[in-house]
Amino acid sequence: MSESPIGEAVMTQPVAFDAPPAQASVPLASVPLASVQSTVFPIIAAISFCHLLNDMMQSMLAAIYPMLKASFGLSFGQIGLLTFAYQLTASLLQPMVGLYTDKRPMPYSLPCAMAFTLVGLIGLAFAHTYWLLLIAASMVGIGSSVFHPESSRVARMASGGRHGLAQSLFQVGGNFGSAIGPLLAAFIVVPRGQSSVAIFSGAALVAMMVLWRVGGWYSRHHSARSKRAASATHVALPRRKVLMALGVLALLMFSKFIYMSSLSSYYTFYLIHKFELTIQQSQMLLFVFLGAVAAGTIIGGPLGDRFGRKYVIWGSILGVLPFTLALPYANLWGTAALSVVIGLVLASAFSAIIVFAQELVPGRVGLIAGIFFGFAFGIGGSGAAVLGLVADAKGIDFVYRLCSFLPLLGLLTVFLPNIEKKKTA
Repeated sequence: MSESPIGEAVMTQPVAFDAPPAQASVPLASVPLASVQSTVFPIIAAISFCHLLNDMMQSMLAAIYPMLKASFGLSFGQIGLLTFAYQLTASLLQPMVGLYTDKRPMPYSLPCAMAFTLVGLIGLAFAHTYWLLLIAASMVGIGSSVFHPESSRVARMASGGRHGLAQSLFQVGGNFGSAIGPLLAAFIVVPRGQSSVAIFSGAALVAMMVLWRVGGWYSRHHSARSKRAASATHVALPRRKVLMALGVLALLMFSKFIYMSSLSSYYTFYLIHKFELTIQQSQMLLFVFLGAVAAGTIIGGPLGDRFGRKYVIWGSILGVLPFTLALPYANLWGTAALSVVIGLVLASAFSAIIVFAQELVPGRVGLIAGIFFGFAFGIGGSGAAVLGLVADAKGIDFVYRLCSFLPLLGLLTVFLPNIEKKKTA
C-alpha cells in the first residue's frame, strides 16, 4: 500500500540550510536517533494540524449554544452545565492519562482520541433530549482528555530543545481550530440545523489517519528523546518551592481561563443582548477574538524561549488588566477592538506556563501536560457553569464587570522562581 503525501510530509526529517541537496528528503526512520537533534517541524506541523481539527470540532459545542438554547428551551444555567459536562470529563481524565503514559507510552492512543470525538459529534448532531446532549458533550470531552497529554509530549519530543516554540506551534493549531469552529457553525450549522454537525465528523477521520502516522514516529523515537529532554531541562529546586510554584501557576491559570470562559461561552450572548446583533454577526466577532487568541499563542512561546517565561507570564496576565476593566463600558467597535487586545495578550501566557511547569518537574511531561490542560478545561467548565448561574441571576453585563478584575491575580507571578538561571546542562 503506497504512502500518502501527508504521511511522507510527517515522516520527513527537515534539513539544515547548509545540508547538501542529496539529503533533502531523508526519511526520519532511517536516521540514527543520536543524530536527530534539530527541531522536527513536520511532526510539529502534523500534531498542530490535528490539534486544529480537534479543537475545531470541539468548539462546535459552544458555537451552537444559541441554536440549542432556542431549540431545547435551555436556560443559561443549562448551557453552563453542557460546558461543564464536556470540560469536566476532559479535566478529570487528562492527568490520569498523562501519568499513565509517562510510564507506559501509548503512541496509538492519539487516533483513538479522535474516535471518541467523532462519536460525540454524531451524538450532538442527532440528540433529541437534553440528557443525550450531555452524554455527547462528555464523549467529546473524553476525546480531548486522551488527545492533549500525548500530543503535547509529541510536540516536546520534536522540539529539538526549543520547547516554547514547539508548544506554541502545537497550541496555535488548537487556537485556530477554536476560531474556525464558530465561523463554520455560523455559515453551515445555523442555516442547516443541528443535524449538520455530523458533517464535521469527516475532520475526525482525517485526523485519525494523520495521527496514525505520527504515532508511528512517536513509537520509534520516544525513549531517547524523553531522557534527553528531561536531563536538558533539570531544575534543582527544593520540593517545597516546586509545589509553591505549581500552586502559583495554577492560580494564574484560574484567572486566565475563568476570564477566557466568560468570553468563549457567553460573548455571543453579551453582544446580542447589549448591541442587538444577529447570531451570525456575534459569531463573526467571536471568530475575531479567537483569531487574536491564536496570534497571541504564537507569540508567547518564542518570547519565553528568548527572554524568559516568567516575564511573558507577567506581561500576559497582569498586562491585560487595563483592557479587561474597560471592556464592559465600551461601545460595539470598542468592544471588538478590546477583545482583540485581550485575546492577543492573555493567550501569550499559556505555552509559557506549560513549559515552565514541565521544567519544574522534569521527566513528567505527560503528567504536567495532563494536569495543566485538564486544569484549564476544568476551570473553564466550572467557570462556565458558575457564570451561567450568575448571568441568570444578575444579568450578562454583571458577569463582564465581575470578571474584569481577575487579571489582578497576575501579581502572584512575583513568587515564581527564576528557573532560567537554575538550569543545569
